[in-house]
Amino acid sequence: MTTAWTTDIATDDAARSVRLTLLWGLDGVVLRTVGGARVPNVTEAPLRRRLADEEVPVLAVDPGLFEGDAASRPSWLNDMAALDDVAAFGRRIGCSLVRVGALSHGSPDLEAAAEAFRQVAEQAHRLGIQLAIRNDAETSVASGARLAALLSAIGHASVGADWRPADALAAGEDPASGLAALLDAGYVPSCVGVRDLDGGEEAILGDGDVAWERQLALLASSSFGGPLVVDGLPQPVRPSGLASATTLIRLRRAAAG
Repeated sequence: MTTAWTTDIATDDAARSVRLTLLWGLDGVVLRTVGGARVPNVTEAPLRRRLADEEVPVLAVDPGLFEGDAASRPSWLNDMAALDDVAAFGRRIGCSLVRVGALSHGSPDLEAAAEAFRQVAEQAHRLGIQLAIRNDAETSVASGARLAALLSAIGHASVGADWRPADALAAGEDPASGLAALLDAGYVPSCVGVRDLDGGEEAILGDGDVAWERQLALLASSSFGGPLVVDGLPQPVRPSGLASATTLIRLRRAAAG
């Protein structure tokens, strides 16, 4: 397991995000918005220079693709076409993992999403990238069980899980059961979104209801090797980021034995 964070939860400034990564002791970053622009449409040269100078790797990118509904065919076809630029950006920064939505924002029809993603997956395979589909409490793929069902319906090695236990919890699923559903279906997550919730509100990792010790124990037993990505923090973000990162590093070490 590696540790990372989605930098724009605190800053979209590349220099500040690199400094915070080093300060918090995390292994790398996930890029979403940098300098007011969404990846891959960012001012790339200074970003790459800053990351290279401090030897901070990019462990995933989140370009905001496939966040609509499978019924909107023009939308997801446009997103599929955008994968060319995402893959080229990834090659330049040394990253092939792309976090995406589940095409389930308005419809519960998993087969429609799976049919679309089977085409998307072939494109991802040709481009040499790995897609990680997230569960999202605001969509019809909110739980681990629903995410496992979608991935099984897609059935393609270029598509995996971006497992988000806090979203499963917010949707009423026990996070341990949600992760077990993914693992039982044969899907070790490609990455894991790290947030904690206390009564539905953002909390410092370990102070909420997700039971992260159990999550990391299950992940370790499944030989999970992807990034654990801090995706949400309570205010004020910077001190809570240090506290959450410190807890995450401690939990990872404990889970590794």
